[in-house]
Amino acid sequence: MKVGTDGVLLGAWADIGGCRSILDVGTGSGLIALMMAQRNGLASITAIEIDSDAAMQARENVICSPFRGRIEVLPLSLQEFQSTVTGKFDAIVSNPPFFVNSLPSPDLRRTGARHAGSLTADELFSISRKLLSESGTLSLIYPFQDRELVMAAASRGGFGLSRETVVYPTPTLPPKRVLMEFTAGPGGESVGNDLVIEEERHRYSPAFATLVRDFYLYL
Repeated sequence: MKVGTDGVLLGAWADIGGCRSILDVGTGSGLIALMMAQRNGLASITAIEIDSDAAMQARENVICSPFRGRIEVLPLSLQEFQSTVTGKFDAIVSNPPFFVNSLPSPDLRRTGARHAGSLTADELFSISRKLLSESGTLSLIYPFQDRELVMAAASRGGFGLSRETVVYPTPTLPPKRVLMEFTAGPGGESVGNDLVIEEERHRYSPAFATLVRDFYLYL
């Protein structure tokens, strides 16, 4: 999977300051796992990826990075991984397969990576509940149009919303994505804000530039 804005947004936005163990679900090229390691110098990161070729690429990227001693890449689905792990994680981050209502790609590998047939929102929440520490967080990015579906799945899985950011491509376009942080339990009053990516074509907003500038060579 190519590096995309969704992954960069989530990797920069997720709150992992005090974490010592982080799980990246569906790591693809390893982007988010590498961002977690860059942002938190003490955390150990486990990155899982259902596609074996993508997992191999992620492992190669990790080996070429300064963070290779703190990131483990495993070619497993979340469903497979849950039966192999004994510890708990302080944070789980995932740019999950979310094109629930779109037509599957003719490329089966890409379909598995981007369509919810391989990991439904209900599965993601129910398994994450078992893998998170008592005060752990689950941070996700989804299409804004699916927000209510995700909220319903979170409630069924025993999670409450603690923080969210609605992402707009430009000031004049409707929102496309929503960044969501969940904690175990019913949740209280959540903290929310908006983020505009581009003020105009090819000109990033100051808020977006501030959020992601540590991960771009030129911004």
